[in-house]
Amino acid sequence: MTVLIVYAHESPASFNAAAKDAAVASLTAQGCTVEVSDLYAMKFKAAATTEDITGGVKDAENFCYAKEIKLASEEGRLADDIKKEQEKLKEADLVIFQFPMYWSSVPAIMKGWMDRVLGFAYAPEKRYSEGIFKDKKAMLSFTTDCPESVCSDTGINGDINVTLWPLQNGILNYCGFQVFAPQIFWDPATGSPESRSSMLEGWRTRLQNLCGEATVYFAPLDYFDKGKGFLLKPEVKEKYASKDSGLTVGIHMGKPLPANSQTKARV
Repeated sequence: MTVLIVYAHESPASFNAAAKDAAVASLTAQGCTVEVSDLYAMKFKAAATTEDITGGVKDAENFCYAKEIKLASEEGRLADDIKKEQEKLKEADLVIFQFPMYWSSVPAIMKGWMDRVLGFAYAPEKRYSEGIFKDKKAMLSFTTDCPESVCSDTGINGDINVTLWPLQNGILNYCGFQVFAPQIFWDPATGSPESRSSMLEGWRTRLQNLCGEATVYFAPLDYFDKGKGFLLKPEVKEKYASKDSGLTVGIHMGKPLPANSQTKARV
């Protein structure tokens, strides 16, 4: 298996660095080919701009990054740093995003990687369960600066499952990835050395069996009617009408959110 770790932390002494190193060592020991895109070390450009396209844009007056980057990708006119990352992505069977959670999302440099590199990873007819990367897997591995209780359904930050929906559904699932449940390291900065060691050991243990895990559930594309604005089909609504909770965090049908739908696989 080929694994790409997209890593975003500037300090080699950080817990994120330790988590990244643990993943590299564990996966390599299993015979995987592991490549790391260390975004800070690479000084990866975060801003998505016209500089990402060589030979000029097609419509400078009405510039649309998504359209222009798609054309440039098809015509081989992307900046070299984007090309290199896309080649890594094409080769990867599994992509792990390792980062500290900033403002309920990924750091700007990692969001820039997503904005600039994933421009080729979808098409109108190839999204979600029919996406370009439907045969690949991906996962988020991240640290928080708060205990788990703060991100519970009664905590002040709100349910972590809601926080994860835009990342796991809006980016990873959108591109077709099968998404493993995230690896969340809760507030390692305030923990004891022993607790941090225990977190890392748990991560190593999980990596030993990761490929055998089920993935997070997302409603498949064929649940939605393309001709009617991609609304749930009547028969799907009827099927779930008697359920206690909604279909997913995002498609909840006015019902309570399904518990832990973004943090645990549905088995």
